[in-house]
Amino acid sequence: MPSTDVVELILRDHRRMEDLFRTMRNAESDRAAALEEFAHLLIAHASAEEDEVYPALRRYKNVDGEDVDHSVHEHQEANEALLALFEVEDTASEEWDEKLEELVTAVNHHADEEERTLLNDARENVADERRSQLGEAFREARAKYLESGCGSIDNVRELAVSSGK
Repeated sequence: MPSTDVVELILRDHRRMEDLFRTMRNAESDRAAALEEFAHLLIAHASAEEDEVYPALRRYKNVDGEDVDHSVHEHQEANEALLALFEVEDTASEEWDEKLEELVTAVNHHADEEERTLLNDARENVADERRSQLGEAFREARAKYLESGCGSIDNVRELAVSSGK
């Protein structure tokens, strides 16, 4: 039975994103396909966190609300970096490599920080059963976003622009 612990599910997505970054850095691979999978995963993951996980974590006194706000802000930065990469037409170009590194930097920074702050706090302060409930809610929300095609360039553009105002 796969884990339903929300912390484990989030970490699993972070590791998959790292795998996709390796694929996107490889000039021999199908970079466009990897980018497409990455886009859907990133948007579904971040949206599910913002819908289901962050509001719940805010209610714990030992979880810093500023860390939650900061994570939401970093999701926005990742969306903007993702859009910039999407808009580069030639996946073999230097510009593509540059925009990819900007995306990698934004996402890895966020994942690393989230793992050190929010996820560690959740491990320490949120009971196993509650983490499991949050994991179920996260997984359901993430699946709905994935089904909706949330990583399409049009949706990414809308997300990048809407909260960038």
